[in-house]
Amino acid sequence: MFGAAIRRTIGAGAVAVLAATTFSVLAAPQAAAAPVCPGAGQAPVLVGSVPGAVLEGVTVDPAGRLYTTDAAAGRIFRIDAPGARPVQVASVPTGNSAGALAWQPDGSLIVGYSGPSVLVGDVARPGTLARVDVNTGAVTPFASGLSAANGVAVAKDGSIYATNDFGNLVGRVAPNGAVQPNWSSIPSANGAALTSDGAYLYVAQTFANPGISRIPIANPGAPENVVSFGGGDVLKAADGLTLDSRNRPIVPTDVSGEILRVDGPGQVCTLASGLFVSSVVTYGRGTGGFSAGRLFRAGFDGNIYEIPGGFDPAARTAAP
Repeated sequence: MFGAAIRRTIGAGAVAVLAATTFSVLAAPQAAAAPVCPGAGQAPVLVGSVPGAVLEGVTVDPAGRLYTTDAAAGRIFRIDAPGARPVQVASVPTGNSAGALAWQPDGSLIVGYSGPSVLVGDVARPGTLARVDVNTGAVTPFASGLSAANGVAVAKDGSIYATNDFGNLVGRVAPNGAVQPNWSSIPSANGAALTSDGAYLYVAQTFANPGISRIPIANPGAPENVVSFGGGDVLKAADGLTLDSRNRPIVPTDVSGEILRVDGPGQVCTLASGLFVSSVVTYGRGTGGFSAGRLFRAGFDGNIYEIPGGFDPAARTAAP
């Protein structure tokens, strides 16, 4: 996810900073024009807006309150229910871009952030993770030295995985706090989501080898491609993904403005379209507000939409 403000400045030039990485590949046909998913295709519904913001991360707490980050200004906002006004609850240190949001096993909110050196993050390693006190606004760093924290996923044992769409390295923070910045390597990993059994980390690849891949937690040196965007799809720009209750990746695309579901190797269908500059999706949580089962999209346009075609009664915001 992270890098929206940078992307707006340098555009396609970011591709030049990505190094080619070889990794194992599952048999995955090139993605063609995706059909509409069965029962989907309904118009998105505007449910929130943060004027002037470039939204990057999004998540929902047990009470159904949505949190989102503004990459351009480093701000973190809370929206209590669809249609409610956003309230700024915190900001990351000045000069940094706020990226992914995630929950730790104890229920605390964490944010990933980095400065402009994220463009050479594999070398500079500016990625930082911090706990956010949503009541006081305190942002307390607890892990640094990562390539970036564009996407963040937290395992049940407290392990944290962090990605960089402008680099190759996927980092891991162990439950004891030890940082392993080169836990895995896959070009342009963006967004991160763990399967419910903790066996795989799914990532969207934005600039290099665009598509969707997964990394076996037990064998991080052997990422597996699931869907490749080739031909006319190569510039879709897949971004911050989530998983539904069947562990199927749901991924937004920045450039083509689609919300896609991956049903299997090389199998993609469309939940919604026409939402350009989409950056991230999440399912809701709880019984009120942004509730469980409902799929929400945030974007660089500062808007949050519900995606009715993605409704899944058993799905909810990722939380260990």
